[in-house]
Amino acid sequence: MDIDFNAAYPIYEQVIEEIKKELVRGELRPGEKLPSQRKLAKKIEVNPNTVQRAYREMEQRGLVETKRGRGTFIKDDEQVMIEIRKDMAETAVKEFIDEMISLGFKQDDIIEKINNNLKRRDQDE
Repeated sequence: MDIDFNAAYPIYEQVIEEIKKELVRGELRPGEKLPSQRKLAKKIEVNPNTVQRAYREMEQRGLVETKRGRGTFIKDDEQVMIEIRKDMAETAVKEFIDEMISLGFKQDDIIEKINNNLKRRDQDE
C-alpha cells in the first residue's frame, strides 16, 4: 500500500483508493476479510483512527461490510466491482488529460498520441 504523507489528498482517502486498486488488480477478492484496523494502521504507519475512518467511509459507500466480532469484509457484489473500475478509469483519464493540457497539448494532439500508443500496443501483441 503506497501512502503519500506529503499529498494534499487526505490519508484516509488514499487508504480507500489503495484498497480499491488492490481489489481491481485481484490482490483482494470480493468477500475477503480486510486486515484489522490496528494491523493495517501499523503496517502503513498511520494512526488507527485514520484506518477506522477509511473503513467507515468504505462501508458508507457500499464497498465493505463489517460483521460484528468477525471483521470487515470486501462486499461480494459484482456491481460494486463494476462501479469501482468505472470510477478508477474516469479518474485516470481525467488526470491524464489534465496533465497533457498542462504540458500544452491540444485535444487533437492528445487523441493522436493515444491512438498512436494503442496502435503500437496492438503491434506488440
